[in-house]
Amino acid sequence: MAEQTNIQKPQTAAKKEVSSNVGGIKSAFPVIVVCFLVALAIFFFLLGNPGNFKVSPGFWSLDKEGPQNLAGTVFKGGVVVPVLITCFLTVIVLVVERWIALAKAKGKGSTTKFVEDVKAALRNHDMAKAEDLCRKQSGTVGAVVYATLQKYKEMEKDTVLSKEQKLASIQATLEEATALEMPALQQNLPVLATLTTLGTLIGLFGTVLGMIKSFQALSNSGAPDSTELSTGISEALVNTALGIATAALALIGYNFFTNKIDNMTYAIDELGFATVSTFSATH
Repeated sequence: MAEQTNIQKPQTAAKKEVSSNVGGIKSAFPVIVVCFLVALAIFFFLLGNPGNFKVSPGFWSLDKEGPQNLAGTVFKGGVVVPVLITCFLTVIVLVVERWIALAKAKGKGSTTKFVEDVKAALRNHDMAKAEDLCRKQSGTVGAVVYATLQKYKEMEKDTVLSKEQKLASIQATLEEATALEMPALQQNLPVLATLTTLGTLIGLFGTVLGMIKSFQALSNSGAPDSTELSTGISEALVNTALGIATAALALIGYNFFTNKIDNMTYAIDELGFATVSTFSATH
């Protein structure tokens, strides 16, 4: 019985599948809703605190006068400010979420070293070592390469298909495994890309509203209303600043994560080519 147990353990280990475990938030909509509620709380209770103004009817009133600090000035940016804060908070949450998700997808250790080790194993025709490296890496690249190696072994045992058909089958498995991993890697990146433009446009919209108020103050007969004029300028500048900050953070995050995904894709392509070339040269 002891001998049977010892024999079964390696077989069980050999059948262990490799999963990338990307995870992450599947939909950005709940994030946007929560960020909007938080933005409203920040706008009314933090920025709109009566202590930030000389004259304030209360927390929920927009009719506050004489901002005494930066928080009060930002509040005077108007109703567009909560929308921009929502966009900014959404960008922060999604950047952190993608950072964690892609860190899991990267797997353990250096991807470059993993690629070199697997290629060395393939050159030595050591499939067992290549599979073991994939299990240890346990990331997206390891999962895709592991699936390709399983098809490689299956094609080795096949006696019906021609060599060209076997090569096509291995390549198809590689492409299918890659296609299955890509949606999880790119999850929420379209939202970041949208906020790159949307943040700027909303900020511009708030800027235009502020400038309209400023010109209305200047158009009054007699001396211009200095309070209205300063309020309009504050609204214009605050919305511009928030819009630029949102768009800049979203753009940096999108490009950074896109580059990380591209690096994984290049590693998959390199190992896929090495696997197909090894099979072609040895069969």
